[in-house]
Amino acid sequence: MKKELTDFRKIAIAVHPKNHQAFTLAEKIAAYLENDGKKILLGHMDENKLREGICDGCQDLLIALGGDGTMLRAGHISAPSNLPILGINLGHYGFLTEIQKDEWQNALQRVLKGDYWLEKRMMLLATLFRGDQKQGEWNALNDAVISRGETIRPIQLEIFINSRHLSTTVADGVIASTATGSTAYAMAAGGPILSPELRNILLVPVAPHLSIEQSLVLSENVLVSVTVHTSHQAVISIDGQPPIKMKTGDRVEIQTSDYEVQFIRFQDPGYFYRNLIPYMDQNPSIKKNNV
Repeated sequence: MKKELTDFRKIAIAVHPKNHQAFTLAEKIAAYLENDGKKILLGHMDENKLREGICDGCQDLLIALGGDGTMLRAGHISAPSNLPILGINLGHYGFLTEIQKDEWQNALQRVLKGDYWLEKRMMLLATLFRGDQKQGEWNALNDAVISRGETIRPIQLEIFINSRHLSTTVADGVIASTATGSTAYAMAAGGPILSPELRNILLVPVAPHLSIEQSLVLSENVLVSVTVHTSHQAVISIDGQPPIKMKTGDRVEIQTSDYEVQFIRFQDPGYFYRNLIPYMDQNPSIKKNNV
């Protein structure tokens, strides 16, 4: 393992706003690092103060405490500044986190010695258009999901790849996913699992009705365009965040983002496959009953 950057002078620590256990641990980590002469920015993940403090050159490292949802938020705020993330797992899954809560002190010692490697994860850029007017754009680490809203009726999705018509699909929705997101909603919808270092765009239909059922693994260089036709509600959601309402005729363009997320890793690069089987064998979010 080659030696990585060790000059971490300014360190941000971010926690889930509803996780009091995380904030208590974050305060311990902050005190430990301040005692080592580091300048610390500590806050809840969604606080403007924290987000504004994580700008290009303002911080050297982001420590995120929580589950995979917290890691997604951390990726969103760190990617524009090319800031590496050390994830401490306080959630269920830990697909994206690197260490458990009782391992933080040893992990920080390794980070400060440069004894780690950086795993770079591709992101997607999703842009919503209404006619020729841009309604918004978002970067996604997991996925962009275009789907029906509260009404339990499918919607019609016109899908183009590089301006060539691929399919007109009647379905509950379609998932555009990165390799990172292939173990999330895309997997639940029947899509393949991709190794996290792959730079592909994965398209997975959700409950298609008399339409194409296969998932597609596409090159990172393609432009995917999805136009919605519906007489009721449709929405787009980025990385599981609150949905944004769409109107019939709205178009979403999806392509590889200019940003990428960097996770600090200590395990060898084969860790993903080694950890995958236990996750598949026993879903940690299911509470087992004693019988």
